[in-house]
Amino acid sequence: MSMVQEFVERFAKLLANYPDDIDVEYRQVNPNYAEITIYANRADAGKIIGKEGKMIGAIKTVISGCKAKNGISYKVSVTPKDS
Repeated sequence: MSMVQEFVERFAKLLANYPDDIDVEYRQVNPNYAEITIYANRADAGKIIGKEGKMIGAIKTVISGCKAKNGISYKVSVTPKDS
């Protein structure tokens, strides 16, 4: 598990009412780009995205700092799942 994936998973679980339903998928598309998908309970998906996208924006801002260290750009998305 990458450091970025671990951070995103821990942060999402802190926000969620149903932390056991949080799953994070990390997919390295190429050496300079990775996609991170947060799968959350339908009730928590909106909470992770936040009002006007501010919460997911904050997550993206924090992990964008990792680009300076490892040179990888990240795309982060939230997908609701039925539990």
